[in-house]
Amino acid sequence: MKTPQLPLSILLSFLLLLLLSTSSQAQTPKCSVQDQGSTLEVFHIYSPCSPFRPSTPSLSWEESILQMQQKDQARLQFLSSLVVRRSVVPVASGRQIIQSPTYILRAKIGTPPQTLLMAMDTSNDAAWVPCSGCVGCPSSVAFASAESTTYKNLPCKSPQCSQVSNPTCGGWACLFNVTYGSSTIAANLSQDTFTLASDPIPNYTFGCIQKATGSSLPPQGLLGLGRGPLSLLSQSQNLYKSTFSYCLPSFKSLNFSGSLRLGPTGQPLRIKYTPLLKNPRRSSLYYVNLVAIRVGRKIVDIPPSAFAFNPTTGSGTIFDSGTVFTRLVAPAYTAVRDEFRRRVGRNLTVTSLGGFDTCYSVPIVVPTLTFMFSGMNVTLPADNLLIHSTAGSITCLAMAASPGDLNSVLNVIASMQQQNHRVLYDLPNSRLGVARERCS
Repeated sequence: MKTPQLPLSILLSFLLLLLLSTSSQAQTPKCSVQDQGSTLEVFHIYSPCSPFRPSTPSLSWEESILQMQQKDQARLQFLSSLVVRRSVVPVASGRQIIQSPTYILRAKIGTPPQTLLMAMDTSNDAAWVPCSGCVGCPSSVAFASAESTTYKNLPCKSPQCSQVSNPTCGGWACLFNVTYGSSTIAANLSQDTFTLASDPIPNYTFGCIQKATGSSLPPQGLLGLGRGPLSLLSQSQNLYKSTFSYCLPSFKSLNFSGSLRLGPTGQPLRIKYTPLLKNPRRSSLYYVNLVAIRVGRKIVDIPPSAFAFNPTTGSGTIFDSGTVFTRLVAPAYTAVRDEFRRRVGRNLTVTSLGGFDTCYSVPIVVPTLTFMFSGMNVTLPADNLLIHSTAGSITCLAMAASPGDLNSVLNVIASMQQQNHRVLYDLPNSRLGVARERCS
């Protein structure tokens, strides 16, 4: 039987209140936290400390929330497309740009250093920023390459030029153009010093955007934390030993900010690991082996094919920082959802709210949910499972099925389910660790 559907206006208000639930607190968020050592502050794009947080009345906020939902859907389309393409390391392909990942950090570029905001993205490799003089870039803040004494364009004969998608030569310089839908960008493949917290990384390769058309570009740059040759991990291997961790803040956090810790120093010692799996068709993605899901004390009956890792088709499970709500392939999600509903209570009325199909208008007792990976179990408390309306009493399970129209084969462990956990990526030992931690 189809569950009742609530109006879109309620959904928008619901998600607006979710993201702004702490804004009415008497405290003032501290937005002047300084990055130190090899640790950077990571904050949500809708954080009170973010310049991209809309400051206009509720209509603009609702539009922003609707855009976030649409971008989450586009993110899934992007991730699904990655696993069936040739393994190419693109600099700012159209599909990447439209994602506008959710968490951003401060980076300093050039000599003397210029501070820019960049989105943190674990499923992409390259870095790119809007450069001054860019025609059509949405941000008023851009990198002034002419003012940096260490900036240079890379020639067509450079090895990095062969690692980008659709390279062209402008005289001797490596350029690229990308067209997608009604939007296009043109950029130079460049190098300059990147400074992250207190760490300078000289000769960092990135895309310097010169021209953009269309309305899909995000207002900030992007820092790729994937595993490809143009990623931060590859370009700073001697400094950070291909190791990093992050802790994403809860929606209840006042500052809505967490941290990105680069390098092996200071990483948690008491942490459980699961092996990282390699997909040569898309080596940037962080695949893990999800073997089962437990709701309460019951391991849910899910066909093994729903979790099977297959490099040829791209199926399996990944951790991703840019998707907001966890998506499971339909057989897995349906089984988890049905057991969740059974544990909450069969006699309670279940409603739908936008993309969430398991919502309640009365208080509920929430069962735990445990992702069971090879060598590691991660048990999620209610804060990682539910979203609440602060104005009313609506509560929803904050997960969904992968969209059927995408022919999706990926399970995506997304940012809400990672919140208030330290997620450690240890590439030298090919493993991923998770430990509970208050991130704010």
